[in-house]
Amino acid sequence: MNVLLKIKYKGLIFFFAACSLFHSDIRAQQSIRLNNNWQFLKQDLGGIWEAVRPVVKNNPESVPLWTSITLPHCVNAEDAVDPDVNYYQGPSWYRTQLNINNPYNNGRTLLHFEGAGQKTDVYIYTTKVGAHVGGYDEWTVDITDAVEAFKKTEVYQKQFKGKIPVSIRTDNSRDLEMIPSSLSDFNIYGGIYRYLNLVYTPSLSIDKLFILPGVDKEGKLGKLNIKARFYNPAGATSASIVIKVINTKGKIIHQFEKQLNNLQGDILLDNLIIKSPQLWSTDNPALYTIEATIINGNDSCIKTEKAGFRNFEFVKKGPFLLNGKRLLLQGTHRHEDHAGVAAAMTEDMQRTEMLLIKEMGVNFIRLGHYQQSKKILELCDSLGIIVWEEIPWCRGGLGGEVYKTQARRMLTNMIEQHYNHPSIIIWGLGNENDWPGDFPTFDTLKIKAFMSELNTLSHTLDASRKTAIRRCDFCKDIVDVYSPTIWMGWYRGIYTDYKEISKKEFDKVDHFLHVEWGGDSHAGRNSETPDKIMQQLLNTNDTAAFNKSIKGAKDGDWNENYICNLIDWHLKEQESMPWLTGTAQWSFKDFATPIRPDNPVPYVNEKGVVERDLTKKEAYYVFQSYWTTKPMVHIHGHSMPVRWGDDGEMKIVKVYSNCDDAELFLNGKSMGIKKRNSQDFPAAGLRWNVVFNKGLNIVKVVAHKGKIIVRDTISFQYQTEKWGKPAKATIEKIKEENGIVTVQVKLSDDKNIQCLDAVNWVRFGLAGDGKLIDNLGTSTGSRYVQMYNGIAIIRVKTNGGKSVVSAKVDGVQTVFINL
Repeated sequence: MNVLLKIKYKGLIFFFAACSLFHSDIRAQQSIRLNNNWQFLKQDLGGIWEAVRPVVKNNPESVPLWTSITLPHCVNAEDAVDPDVNYYQGPSWYRTQLNINNPYNNGRTLLHFEGAGQKTDVYIYTTKVGAHVGGYDEWTVDITDAVEAFKKTEVYQKQFKGKIPVSIRTDNSRDLEMIPSSLSDFNIYGGIYRYLNLVYTPSLSIDKLFILPGVDKEGKLGKLNIKARFYNPAGATSASIVIKVINTKGKIIHQFEKQLNNLQGDILLDNLIIKSPQLWSTDNPALYTIEATIINGNDSCIKTEKAGFRNFEFVKKGPFLLNGKRLLLQGTHRHEDHAGVAAAMTEDMQRTEMLLIKEMGVNFIRLGHYQQSKKILELCDSLGIIVWEEIPWCRGGLGGEVYKTQARRMLTNMIEQHYNHPSIIIWGLGNENDWPGDFPTFDTLKIKAFMSELNTLSHTLDASRKTAIRRCDFCKDIVDVYSPTIWMGWYRGIYTDYKEISKKEFDKVDHFLHVEWGGDSHAGRNSETPDKIMQQLLNTNDTAAFNKSIKGAKDGDWNENYICNLIDWHLKEQESMPWLTGTAQWSFKDFATPIRPDNPVPYVNEKGVVERDLTKKEAYYVFQSYWTTKPMVHIHGHSMPVRWGDDGEMKIVKVYSNCDDAELFLNGKSMGIKKRNSQDFPAAGLRWNVVFNKGLNIVKVVAHKGKIIVRDTISFQYQTEKWGKPAKATIEKIKEENGIVTVQVKLSDDKNIQCLDAVNWVRFGLAGDGKLIDNLGTSTGSRYVQMYNGIAIIRVKTNGGKSVVSAKVDGVQTVFINL
């Protein structure tokens, strides 16, 4: 949103300056974010009358009971990861009452939805004023006429005291004739889970600006094509427009005024030449500002957009070029999902996540598997992250004309609404469209025909960008760029075959981009096995035995150690693949999914390098060590408070760093200096074989990059005692802060030795004044969860009272603790 002034007043946030009036009283268009004073009902109503009829407390009309909420709000904020229920898929209602006073003479009053799922109906009092199908694209409803009509009724003053009742019904019910399919590996959320705005416009306003920058391969000559589409319900026939182009330093480099005698359709405003433009890149994301002011009588409306000059190329049978130079796309993926709120992420949450992504070294992201919040695209523009964005045609097959109409509309809306973002280079047309299941027949020829239609539509709407799909071999020749499924070391083969298999897939298409690779890891779960196997390889160079052993690790317990090695190998190999365009690891963050109820955290895909609440896993630092330049160092094992093995056994310590060299200290004694070599697997050569003391050990590392020194330290217990079959659980309070108590349950054998390989299921319960902090979809935020290394953790909000917490562990007696 383009903002000059921001004022918060009585719970509403007002943004001024998108449009202004040529009047002495300096009134301005308002875009008011409608965050507060909402009521919510998680069920259907018998009709709109039930939302607005007069209610006397304790009378029958007072039910069903509504709850107070704030927007954005997701119907499935908690039940998406509730281990004991299917998440809710059905209708819900929102209602509020608004003071509406449009400052414009003959102005229009709009409700602007940034995203609501998945079918939405909008009412002013009992009048339906708009509807939308699709959970991810933006849309508006003009409520002007309905508001004016309602103001003339008796109930406007008598019942609603001069306010306008707004009721909104959202519905995420399962529907085979909608995209995305309910077979998808993510929740199809309900609710008003992106921001909703009340907008006042003059009778003529700018609906969209379409900015198309171009630059020659040398980067010396820039071109700027500017078009506009107007919102003109009053049918104005002429107006004047002023265009300003502002460079990256805030200087106006071009300005002109033009008389328009045609306001229908998309109007070409200007074709400009910009000499030696500053180029947008991942290291220097230079953004120009284009400001358009439409003037109609005494009213004016200003709309601003950002744009960036860049050129890119997917070389046929070769790498990716940005501004004429090879750029290895170092990518990840993102779902719009977060602990405690599901899809209803605030802009602060989005910003925090995208900064973590950039700090990991990412220069490319695939936004899976739907159009995402405009704030995410703005952040990609400003942070220098290249984007593949796609429509939610995901799995299930192909439906009928209603289904296809929605797909066309969502592709059109995505392209038009995000057209100006320089970060976007690819429009995705689908994902895993070779996956049947929603219809009695699966017709590959019809899927190919519709994919071709979408490909043509995309290029018609935007010839400047490429099209792509992932995993649908019978459509791979339709789109510009194709990603097969590979998943070496997880769903397919062993990770040491990654380069060989990738090259075979690369040779099958003209333009190859590998998206989705990695594997699951249960945060906090560690194992000595993967690195023990690694040591055997390093000592014997027996590759065959190593390959057999790592497959066993892959099929094991989802420990963080194996995934770190898998990622380490992939990143090492990618540095020696000169033909590679790039890749995108799946996925940056753990996310909710309805099709994985049996995962260690139920209903959570755990392939993230951070948890669903952005807690970093060990793998995050592996990426940093390859992809970042700011000096960093991280000893593997921060999530491993206990290591185990034989007394006197040689153990490996790995350090992830982008520094030139590092020196390791064990219990105060130097273990020597190692130089970094990215091709020396594992840990780019920064690994030491050491013997731990029984009990407490302290490991420190000092790394150097030029004159810069960075350090890291961990401490842990080394356990040499062997454990037997789990025999008992113990429960204890390990932390209390600000009314939050952390409770840990531990599993031991009959000799009180911790069972460090135990993965038993634990169910936490509570009676009393407190409340479990659960349904977060994290390894420490679920009341039913698998242990990691024989322990499980839950937090409790005490509410200043007393509670009893229980932990029922499979196979042993339930334990309790008083809080």
